[in-house]
Amino acid sequence: MTRSKRMQSVAGLAKNREDNAARLLGERRKFLEQQKQRLAELMMYREEYAKKFQNTGHQGLTIPQLNEYRHFLIKLNMAIVQQREHIDLAIDDCQLFKQKWLDSRVHTQALDKVVEKYRNHEIKIRERKEQKELDESAARLGLSSFKDS
Repeated sequence: MTRSKRMQSVAGLAKNREDNAARLLGERRKFLEQQKQRLAELMMYREEYAKKFQNTGHQGLTIPQLNEYRHFLIKLNMAIVQQREHIDLAIDDCQLFKQKWLDSRVHTQALDKVVEKYRNHEIKIRERKEQKELDESAARLGLSSFKDS
């Protein structure tokens, strides 16, 4: 087996790792988008609930109702803060997985260059060998033609 073929196997494994890293990065990005969507939903829900609170407040609320609204808004605001923290963690996660993918990409490209270098070297060796054989054949033909004269 030639060096280029052996290295091609190694490069293939590196490509598989790169593809896996790309897939994982895609999953992390999808998760981040889901977390952002969840935050948008929470914020929209808080806005709707606050409007409902204002509208109901004009009609008059009892103190227990008022406390219930306030406590719920506090919980909703805490959920929003927590969701923002989830997003920050998901962003960090995406950056980490992006770096892992980039590292594997660079590694794959480097191995591909090595494989190409080995192939080119093998081609040159094969061409030199063929040229040498042609030269030897031509020399033999030239000598035998010279002897025949």
